[in-house]
Amino acid sequence: MRHRSLLILTAVLTTGALTLTACGSRDDSKGGDSGGDGGTTTVVIGLDAPLTGDLSALGLGIKNSADLAAKQANAKKYVEGVTFEIQALDDQAQPSSGQQNASKFVANKKVLGTVGPLNSSVGESMQKVLADAKLAQVSPANTSPSLTQGQKWNEGTKERPFASYFRTATTDAVQGPFAAQYLFNDAKKKKVFVIDDKKTYGAGLAGTFKAEFEKLGGKIAGTEHIDPETKDFSSVATKVKSSGADVVYYGGEYPAAGPLSKQIKKAGAKIPLVGGDGIYSGEYIKLSGAEGVGDLATSVGAPIETLPSAKDFVANYEKAGYKEPFEAYGGYSYDAAWSIIEAVKAVVEANDGKLPSDARAQVAEAVGKVDFEGVTGKVSFDEFGDTTNKQLTVYEYKDGAWAAVKSGELTS
Repeated sequence: MRHRSLLILTAVLTTGALTLTACGSRDDSKGGDSGGDGGTTTVVIGLDAPLTGDLSALGLGIKNSADLAAKQANAKKYVEGVTFEIQALDDQAQPSSGQQNASKFVANKKVLGTVGPLNSSVGESMQKVLADAKLAQVSPANTSPSLTQGQKWNEGTKERPFASYFRTATTDAVQGPFAAQYLFNDAKKKKVFVIDDKKTYGAGLAGTFKAEFEKLGGKIAGTEHIDPETKDFSSVATKVKSSGADVVYYGGEYPAAGPLSKQIKKAGAKIPLVGGDGIYSGEYIKLSGAEGVGDLATSVGAPIETLPSAKDFVANYEKAGYKEPFEAYGGYSYDAAWSIIEAVKAVVEANDGKLPSDARAQVAEAVGKVDFEGVTGKVSFDEFGDTTNKQLTVYEYKDGAWAAVKSGELTS
């Protein structure tokens, strides 16, 4: 059994910082423990996502992937003298719960960064709470442009609301137009019926899609808003059938999108439903059933399984034995967690192996400067906190699964 020297933590109160000094030894076989072992200081990464409820499939993939990042950082002893731990809280896709969770993260002084949430509306509710505490927030899934560029982004006025907020997923300012370009130019669809769920994500995505589709010369056959909680969309399905549309675009998430697609087809409109990353889930396949075959979804980045940079992630995720798949945002969650880990490493190394008394503020600043090759490709952020990786992929539901159709970037 091999041993190595271990860093033991001593508090130097006169400097207001944590000093790491070397002595002792530990069994290397314990290196993958994500809890705080004697001899290291624990840094907690907060994780907020829907861990229960309709969107839990995506949320659990986010949680597991961040957990894997922490465990691998610990196994590698990536930051000398630091053990990473994940504190996962359930927001149930509700903004009020997300805001409460943000307050809990702030109250835990060991939390030096947070990953999440899934929903843009939840992210919006958390931003100020975390920013006031100078606590970094890195979302693997929020796509509403206003979160990083302000409410007037679409008017040409971009202003970053919170300097502590970042995301590894690209925005709907890119995703909506990307879908419109694919449908008009590649799929040759010329008449679309646009539906959204009136939420921050869904309405914003539908809006950017609609603007680009019209710009390209496509016609809007009709527009409608739905309450995603009802699951009875028969009246909207009838309107779609009567409109003569050759495609439906839906801004929203899979719990409503699946039944909506099924009901549109049963109403007699044998046309594909197209949505964004909110419907790109195995759960959509189940909910839309046979009627959903031929439907399309866009999602951020290139297909994880095709990226050489993701091979280890996919293998390690399977080896770790998580019960749930990593889903659409697993790679982005893993990279989000690693951006915080890299930031902690930079802060510790710049401070002579110590976590400074203002570690939160320094980590938040360091996140903005990270630049590394992650699971999803290059991980870095622009002046707004947005990812510099703008790649997207169109997927088609066929043969019982989502299959990649086209990957690329938005054509300006």
